[in-house]
Amino acid sequence: MEVILIQDVEKIGKAGSVVKVKEGFARNFLFPHNLAKVATPGSLKQLEKEKQVRSAQYAKTKEESEEVKKRLNALSLTISALTQGEEKLYGSISGHDIAAALKDEGFLIDKNAIELAEPIKSLGVYELPVKLHPEVTATLKLWVVKK
Repeated sequence: MEVILIQDVEKIGKAGSVVKVKEGFARNFLFPHNLAKVATPGSLKQLEKEKQVRSAQYAKTKEESEEVKKRLNALSLTISALTQGEEKLYGSISGHDIAAALKDEGFLIDKNAIELAEPIKSLGVYELPVKLHPEVTATLKLWVVKK
């Protein structure tokens, strides 16, 4: 029996894909849990329309992310922090702090999009990757200076 998956099902497939499963599995598990629907000609047509809409939205967000990437690559962000001695910071600078500084500059970027391996704990210049889209990653130049 062919079904269209509504949600991702482990070891079966991703949402929106058409898969062939045994009739009992579909009737007793997939349908009652709203994980799939029967693949009829009408539902397949509707699935194609939804895929076209999703791909258009995906392309639009990718294009917008490219514009933000150009602006971010040109930006040099400065954060001042209290220091202990010459190089070491009292606290640390996390993705949350960087996202707040970016918001002051006019960028609405989620703190999870900023890829920090660990919080910044010393003065210096850092180049941080910022994941704007699954296919678009910008590089942010961050200066951490003494307050």
